[in-house]
This record gives sequence, structure tokens and C-alpha cells, in this order.
Amino acid sequence: MDNIWAVLGLALLPALGNFAGGLLAERFPVSQRQLNLALHAAAGVVLAVVAVELMPEALAAIAGWAVALAFGLGGLAYVAIESLVDRLQGDDQRQGGASLGMWMIFVAVSMDLFSDGLMIGTGSSVSTALALTLALGQVMADVPEGYATIANMKNKGIPRRRRMLLSASFALPVLIAAALAYYLLRDQADIWKMGMLALTAGLLTVAAVEDMLSEAHESAEDHRSSVLAFVGGFVLFTLVSAGLGS
Repeated sequence: MDNIWAVLGLALLPALGNFAGGLLAERFPVSQRQLNLALHAAAGVVLAVVAVELMPEALAAIAGWAVALAFGLGGLAYVAIESLVDRLQGDDQRQGGASLGMWMIFVAVSMDLFSDGLMIGTGSSVSTALALTLALGQVMADVPEGYATIANMKNKGIPRRRRMLLSASFALPVLIAAALAYYLLRDQADIWKMGMLALTAGLLTVAAVEDMLSEAHESAEDHRSSVLAFVGGFVLFTLVSAGLGS
């Protein structure tokens, strides 16, 4: 993909999905059971992105050891980010302040959207079809995340106007990451492009298991419908990917 504006347009899609989820939380209160189902579906979509698109693309182009190394680095990056967020949470609990809690949520969601932009920008350096497929997959995953984000901010007493401004500002990290990946990787060798895809896969895999599913379990007790939602999310993205690929 040679047009930076097309890359940025695709990168906006996850941010719009996140914002749409926030609007749902503002307009139509969702039960904890519905949130549980939505987060399971989102985790299914994210793991499908990794299993159907990112890892096969990387393994087909570079050596297995390079893919494994990059995936591991992605997982370590997640652990580092989680440690920072946990430290902020600890400070928030000691100080009892909603303000720090708000910024902790903002940092966590911004990092997640930054990884979305990184993935889309990297995918655009490989092919337009890959970038489009990854963008659509993240839209499906970011809607429930946007809902959970705004719901958490409402619980912390953050004013509605500030919530909406913060929700809109989530477009910045995804656009910045997409532009950086596009300019830095478009003329690079496959090992750098595919390595970045594998690194992002590591980030997303741990985020899906540790964040989305953990939050789903905290929101409501799992049921058979939770498993079906997870499988449905995986199947849905696989069908989208296969349709675009054909």
C-alpha cells in the first residue's frame, strides 16, 4: 500500500469501533452478562487474527526461530506494560483518587490501540488486503473494549464530557503507530516486517487471554453461551478473512 492516507483511514477503523462501543455504554446500559459475552467474542476475534492472519503470514516468509523470538518479545512487552499499569493501579488505590484511575485506564487502552495501529501499519507494508483484513478484525474486537472503557470511567465518576473527549482521543495512538510502522517498514526486508507482525501477535495473544477473558470472568460467571460467543468471534473473523482473501 503506497498511500499513507489509505493506511491512516484503515487505522481509524479500530478507533471508531472503540468510540462506537463507548457510545453504546453511554446510551444503552448493557448487563454484565452481555458484557461477558461481548468480551468472549472479542477475545475470539483477536485470537483468530493471530492464528489465521499474523502467524501464518510470518511463518511463510521468515524462519521459525525469528517468529518465535519476535512473538516472545511481544509477550515480554505486554508484561512490561502490565507492570506499569499495575503500579499505577497501586498508586490509585493508595491515594483513593479517581483522576489517577482515569489516566490508568487511558494508558491501558491507548497501548492496546497503539498495538492495533502498529499491526495495521505493518500489514500495509506487506499488502493492502492484509491491512484491510486486520483493520476489520480489530473493529470487531474494539467495540466491546470501548464499552468496557466508558463503563469503567462512569463507575469512577468521570464527567460525561471528559469521557467522550478521552474516547475520541484514542484515535491518536492508533494513527501515530500506523504512520510509524508504515514509514519505518515499507522499504525494509521481510524479516523486519514479519518480525513486527509476530511481535504484535505476541502482544495480542497475551492481551486476549489476560485482559479480555479475565475481565469477562470478572463481569459475570461463564456459561455455555460464553464459550459459544468465543467460538463465534473466531469463526466470524475467519469467514471475513476468507471472504477478503477470495
